Amino acid sequence: MLTISDKTLEKNLMKYFQHIKQTGEDIVVTSNSIPILKIIPFKPEKRKVEDVFKYLRGRIRYYDDILKPETDEWGEV
Repeated sequence: MLTISDKTLEKNLMKYFQHIKQTGEDIVVTSNSIPILKIIPFKPEKRKVEDVFKYLRGRIRYYDDILKPETDEWGEV
């Protein structure tokens, strides 16, 4: 984990963004030697469709043929 001052970050912001992008390393920003900010790389969650909608399982009722084409209502897409 890299530690830099707020003044250093202000002067070299893009340099440190590139550093985070390339290394994936966190950066702690200090002001008067006191940590005030932690910058971490964004890591999107990789979730399965089943996991996203599992709370709905068994709660939705569909009374028509679920595989029936909806082109009559929606037209060709």
